[in-house]
Amino acid sequence: MTAIPLGTPRRLLEFTLDGEPVRAPEGSTLLDACRSAGKAVPTLCQGDTLTPKNACRLCVVEVEGARTLAPACSRGAEEGMRVRTDTERVRHSRRIVLELLASSVDLSTTPGVAGWIEEYGAEPGRFGPDAARVEEEPRIDNTLYVRDYGKCVLCYKCVDACGDQWQNTFAISVSGRGFDARIAVEHDAPLTDSACVYCGNCIEVCPTGALSFRSEFDMREAGTWDESAQTATTTVCAYCGVGCNLTLHVQDNEIVKVTSPHDNPVTHGNLCIKGRFGYQHVQNRD
Repeated sequence: MTAIPLGTPRRLLEFTLDGEPVRAPEGSTLLDACRSAGKAVPTLCQGDTLTPKNACRLCVVEVEGARTLAPACSRGAEEGMRVRTDTERVRHSRRIVLELLASSVDLSTTPGVAGWIEEYGAEPGRFGPDAARVEEEPRIDNTLYVRDYGKCVLCYKCVDACGDQWQNTFAISVSGRGFDARIAVEHDAPLTDSACVYCGNCIEVCPTGALSFRSEFDMREAGTWDESAQTATTTVCAYCGVGCNLTLHVQDNEIVKVTSPHDNPVTHGNLCIKGRFGYQHVQNRD
């Protein structure tokens, strides 16, 4: 039997979180510590398989002695820190961020955001009807997935997943500046004319539904998409010998989309085109 190396033990850091003493392994972020302590901290741009980008600023917390609020997703825990997650300053910042995001893009398919807007008393409509919005028609130029940039919050997770953090295809990046900044492929071409290899790993990390399976998009348009009626079953991809784990989401006895467990040591949530989209043969009953 092969011994599994345990690695070097990490020193535990001691600090206070909302007045309570906590311990966290050295190298942990404040968001890690908050979640371990059962503290609910909202975040959109944080991805458990990606390097933090500090883009959405929803997860800010107050660190005693710091001039500005700190993004919990990237600020490392330190010995003796005094951190507060629910001060009036923190709540005000989160409220403003939610108002700005919800007034400029469509967050209707973003999990959890409706509850956050209610919790923090955000009023996106207070900017009035003249507030600038990202109004774009969904881009449907292939049979596998849809790009709906009217829902994009520029979290950059798709760029990182397509780039040097996972796929190394570099098919997508950010074009434009300021309010005109957009996620785009080279020369803003149709996806079919780009370097995209259709692995769908960008869909896996998208927090708002700006990128979605064509099947999900069509069902939402038809009003038949119902996550409460879906089952999720994790299995092993049968296409090759790598052993990637697939989670099949099934509604009305049909596979409607495929994800992959982020804690799987083989895939870390990533798949290829066959694992992500090659499931039609399973439900071909002819």
